[in-house]
Amino acid sequence: MRLLHTSDWHLGRAFHRVNMLGAQAEFIGHLVSTVRERGVDAVVVSGDVYDRAVPPLAAIELFDEALHRLAALGVPTVMISGNHDSARRLGVGAGLIGRAGIHLRTEPAACGTPVVLADDFGDVAFYGLPYLEPALVKAEFKVAKARHQTVLAAAMERVRADLATRARGTRSVVLAHAFVSGGEASDSERDITVGGVAAVPAGVFDGVDYVALGHLHGCQTITERVRYSGSPLPYSFSEAVHRKTMWLVDLDADGSVTAERVDCPVPRALARLRGTLDDLLADPELTRHEEAWIEATLTDAVRPADPMARLTERFPHTLSLAFDPERAPDDPAVSYARRLAGRSDQEIAEDFVAHVRGAGPDSRERGVLRDAFDAVRVDETLREVAR
Repeated sequence: MRLLHTSDWHLGRAFHRVNMLGAQAEFIGHLVSTVRERGVDAVVVSGDVYDRAVPPLAAIELFDEALHRLAALGVPTVMISGNHDSARRLGVGAGLIGRAGIHLRTEPAACGTPVVLADDFGDVAFYGLPYLEPALVKAEFKVAKARHQTVLAAAMERVRADLATRARGTRSVVLAHAFVSGGEASDSERDITVGGVAAVPAGVFDGVDYVALGHLHGCQTITERVRYSGSPLPYSFSEAVHRKTMWLVDLDADGSVTAERVDCPVPRALARLRGTLDDLLADPELTRHEEAWIEATLTDAVRPADPMARLTERFPHTLSLAFDPERAPDDPAVSYARRLAGRSDQEIAEDFVAHVRGAGPDSRERGVLRDAFDAVRVDETLREVAR
């Protein structure tokens, strides 16, 4: 069976001030063409279909168009909700849509109930594990601790239990939206850290033939059977080095996997430039970036006059301009933002405690801070979904 694995469409999201809806529509067209031209038997979409719980109407219309075009091909599609989606909204009409071959899996309780497709060699069971917010699904999975690893492990127990009841030789595919250890994050994914831990080990998914992951925006191979497709479009300048692709996966009769990367259309190249304004304007090596979307970081000791206007004369698609004068780390003029760069909310809070009290928090106090940040994150998730 030939699968096309994609994820993290983030329909409705902009790239800085650039509306990406046209590029997203072009990707959908490319996806449909790939399905038709490469003999794809099933499409799997591993979450974050939308960029937010209440997407704009134009994004919903594009999603509707994508469903109609995929259904018209007669090729089944299995799709889960991600941490950016409202699972309940995305799942509306799932039963009816399923009759057209579009299988939406948004209910955590149903993770052990597969979509079963068949080829010449027998059945393939597709298990959809939507994003599992630990605090919200703890009771459903009857786990003692609300952690990503515990709820995913419990969900996979249901998958393996169902798979054990099926005919010998039944192959299996799991769709999941999670941060798996060994994956490389970018700046454009929403933090899903719980209790100070974001990642789960790949071993959680042992026992199935292929795991189609979503959440991280870079295409990555965790193991030969566990892969991220990444987002089809860039959503931050940290993705400038990404090659945006989908995975074309062949699942053989014995469950062995071979995979090929299929490139996605790129609306415009990305480039991150750093240096003094005069250097950026004069360097002949930068000619190749003149039509790219640009993130420029100026290192001039004194902020130059009209920097954006001057930059856009050479780089008309400059979208981001930052100032980072070359100074020693202990220079009092180093900005607050620079001092905090790369530090988590937990680390910043612990530093604040140390600053005002003269000593950092002990293990119990660190736990209190961690629980507070988790509670705020869950509350924000609930309020967004309830809108």
